[in-house]
Amino acid sequence: MMRCTHQTAVPSASTGSAALLEALRSTGPLVACITNSVVTNFTANVLLAAGAVPAMVDITGEAGPFAAVASALLINLGTPQPEQRAAAAEACSAARAAGVPWVLDPVAVGTLVHRTELAQRLAEERPTVIRGNASEIIALAGSGAGGRGVETADAVDAALDAARALSTRTGAVVAVSGPADAIVDGECLARVGGGSPLLTRVTGGGCALGALVAGFVAAGRSVGADAFTATVACHAVYSAAAELAAETASGPGSFQVAVLDALYSLDADDVARIPVS
Repeated sequence: MMRCTHQTAVPSASTGSAALLEALRSTGPLVACITNSVVTNFTANVLLAAGAVPAMVDITGEAGPFAAVASALLINLGTPQPEQRAAAAEACSAARAAGVPWVLDPVAVGTLVHRTELAQRLAEERPTVIRGNASEIIALAGSGAGGRGVETADAVDAALDAARALSTRTGAVVAVSGPADAIVDGECLARVGGGSPLLTRVTGGGCALGALVAGFVAAGRSVGADAFTATVACHAVYSAAAELAAETASGPGSFQVAVLDALYSLDADDVARIPVS
């Protein structure tokens, strides 16, 4: 069981997570995405397959107004060109003012100057969720130098203290991705197992997860679930889809397509396979 009580409990992967997947499918949240050029197509397709609606609006003058009317916002720092950096700052300010939940994905922070500085500034703008690998979370918390580009150099458990500190400082739910994901909200901790190592063999596995988290947080609001609960549910659903995809895939290429099919057809029994504790 999780180590604290939240507004909306996640009693198991089969009930809480599956119910929030159905909420996502029934509400179709509009997710504004400022994300990196390498993963745009896969990210959009993951949102569509799950039941959300993606919109890749990442230029100044449009990013802010669009974020204000979206259901949720993702800011991913994978390829932060100058205009996209300005659009990210504009969008997060507009989202905050409008009460729109937003997710920060601090890709490869710690070793690269521009994205690290931007991630630090955006983290102080009260993101709803921060999602990254262990090295990214450690670096954003100021506890380490980062990993090898987008690859982590640290284990999930090594990032738990940094995740707690980052959550306390920013007010965000912090999700640490790895072989078993950890989701932290202050002193609250949930772990989500399952998934597949093939997620690390395709471009955009983690980036698309950040966008899906934004969609789940928005859908969760429609049924009274808080951001922690929605983030846990999203990770369970994504892990279930990856497990199903791995059963039929012959390699990374077919796996990427199979993930989309699995997200589209996923049911409560599939989600129940994933351990949430």
